[in-house]
Amino acid sequence: MTLKTFIDICGWTAALLILGSYGLLSFGKMLAGSPIYQWMNIIGALGFIINCTWNGAWPSVALNVVWMGIGVYALRRNSRSKAS
Repeated sequence: MTLKTFIDICGWTAALLILGSYGLLSFGKMLAGSPIYQWMNIIGALGFIINCTWNGAWPSVALNVVWMGIGVYALRRNSRSKAS
């Protein structure tokens, strides 16, 4: 597999994960606070960060860094609130 192919796979996987999580949430198949929802968004954002960095799409990189940060924060906050 070439590096370009890997970068393309990262971008397409990211799109599927983020759109999939949004679709599942919108149709009531998943809760926003669920770990799987947060992980789909975190991994999706990471895939977009990789793809957009390669392609020089810096506004999208910035957006996805924040998107990933929100997902990590929500995952940590939700796991702490369940532990107490």
